[in-house]
Amino acid sequence: MATTTPTRGAHGSRTSRRAPKPMTPRRQAWRRRLWRFDDKASPYAYIAPFFLVFGAFGLYPLIYTGWIALHRVEMTGLDQMEWVGWENFSNILQDDEFWTAVTNTFVIGVISTVPQLMMALGLAHLLNYKLRASTFWRTVILTPYATSVASAALVFALVFRADGGLLNWVLGFFGVGETNWANGHWTSNIAIAVIVIWRWTGYNTLIYLAAMQAVPSDLYEAASLDGASRWQQFRNVTIPALRPTILFTIVISTIGSMQLFGEPLLLEGGQIGAQGGTENQYETLSIYLYNYGWNLGHLGPAAAVAWAMLVLLLLIAAINWLVGRLARKTAA
Repeated sequence: MATTTPTRGAHGSRTSRRAPKPMTPRRQAWRRRLWRFDDKASPYAYIAPFFLVFGAFGLYPLIYTGWIALHRVEMTGLDQMEWVGWENFSNILQDDEFWTAVTNTFVIGVISTVPQLMMALGLAHLLNYKLRASTFWRTVILTPYATSVASAALVFALVFRADGGLLNWVLGFFGVGETNWANGHWTSNIAIAVIVIWRWTGYNTLIYLAAMQAVPSDLYEAASLDGASRWQQFRNVTIPALRPTILFTIVISTIGSMQLFGEPLLLEGGQIGAQGGTENQYETLSIYLYNYGWNLGHLGPAAAVAWAMLVLLLLIAAINWLVGRLARKTAA
């Protein structure tokens, strides 16, 4: 028995789709206003989380620390604040221990930053060549950076021990007597600088390596055709191309040296380490701030030290910026 297939719309089984109603002028105007609002407000909504977090955890603590620096506040009485104006700043600027901490911070920063960046530049130049297991070597280079500062400082504290330390044991084969690394001014600064160099050289190496790989290969080919050796290519092509990166690492390393805390604190440990040595021979600004704020409980001078560190960082950043600008003008 033959059957027939009903066609679309037969017997009224399906209804045709209704055409959308045209929007009224009022609704069109409302949608245009909504679109303009979204176009203008969306960028601010996207960046608002950053500014909210920065305001809560960066700007507010900075302003509040400045407010505390103008008062006499004790750790045991945070709700009792006495206005003293610039007295806290005047006291720390007249304190010889503050200038000792500034000197130690500067010395440790110089003797750790200069060798560190030079070694990082050389290692990056070696890793820039085609090596077997290059990923393995890059991972090995970065391993010290992944080590916590407490672990590194405790291990090197054993290395630099006066009695039975590994370094004194090695130096004994060369006829050098036992050295009390933590008690001497320069020896303690060198010990801390070695810890900093060990931890941060790999980090800067990878930064330089990334910058080197961005240098166009045409420059090296042109230099090679002109008869330049690898050392001449490194000096005349690589170094000028890496000048902005080098300035960046100098600024970052300078900021890191201003914040040195774990390394000097754990060099000897205990109360002596918390004071920066028996004669403050390796006391940094962070240790000085820690003593005022936590050991003595004087939050006003501690806040003044924090603002003094900020001013020093801004001055160093301004000097680096001026040097970088002068170098760019000279190169141009």
